[in-house]
Amino acid sequence: MNRRHFLQTTLTAAGLTACGKKAADPKAAVRFGHFPNITHVQGLVAHQLSRQGKGWYESRLGVPVEWFVYNAGPSATEAIFARALDVTYIGPSPVLNAYGKSKGTEVRVLSSAAVGGSALVVRPEANINTPADFKGKKIATPQLGNTQDIQLRAWLSDNGIKVTQTGGDATVLPTQNPDQLALFIKGDIDAVWTVEPWVSRLELEANGKIFQEDKGTFATVLASSAAFVTERAELAKKLVAAHVELTEWIKNNAAEARELVKAELKELTTKAPSEALLDRSLPRVVLNTEISRSGLDEMVKAAQKAGFIGEFPSLDALLPKL
Repeated sequence: MNRRHFLQTTLTAAGLTACGKKAADPKAAVRFGHFPNITHVQGLVAHQLSRQGKGWYESRLGVPVEWFVYNAGPSATEAIFARALDVTYIGPSPVLNAYGKSKGTEVRVLSSAAVGGSALVVRPEANINTPADFKGKKIATPQLGNTQDIQLRAWLSDNGIKVTQTGGDATVLPTQNPDQLALFIKGDIDAVWTVEPWVSRLELEANGKIFQEDKGTFATVLASSAAFVTERAELAKKLVAAHVELTEWIKNNAAEARELVKAELKELTTKAPSEALLDRSLPRVVLNTEISRSGLDEMVKAAQKAGFIGEFPSLDALLPKL
């Protein structure tokens, strides 16, 4: 069954699914999340295949899959904490934040999914040409504590611009991606650090200019609740194998995958992305299933610099051996 759920419904869902016995039921559905972003290509493709009755994960796991869609990572980790979500495509920073807050008990990273696909985009009229020009400016991110939000705050700090959650030398405004575009066009914000397809939409629809493109940082990982790994270990192994297979299929069937992405984004946003948007955004996302411990260590440092986490537990438990 395909369902579109946001954070408002996760507590209700948690009330229905929090029972440990249900989570351990071998026939129970896998509750699977992703965002309506190009950086979540695997999620978009698999969700659309489920809608078409050709479920990729269903056929390989032997259980139903229920799809949940979120705007950004913190909402998805809240759902994991609420026992309303088993596994999700998600940016790494919210996963690390959740791991730290739970002292390593609640969340696990199963695989990488994509790198790149994010950028800092500026409004030409804002006259931003150097990092110092961001002083006094309003900069949007998808959600407080999401990967781009933490990247931005750490980057500003590295460039001598102090920000807090409520102000500082520049103002960071956590704003849902669809709202960023409208505010950018109106001139109510000066810059945005976001992901595809929103980076390309800001370029194509609002004359935005890329100030800095991030080509090397993890954009998306495949993460799960710790309970999913321990209570359904064999299923978790199958899921990772299916994710790796799906990633290779997308690489080898780019045209078909593109059509599935287009169809799913139309379902989720009510409007199909233009061919020009797909031409620009898809090549910026590099699919990758190899998780890097050192890359995660660097992201922990960025989150600490941004003030989102303090002392942090060892990452050993974050990366389970399946």
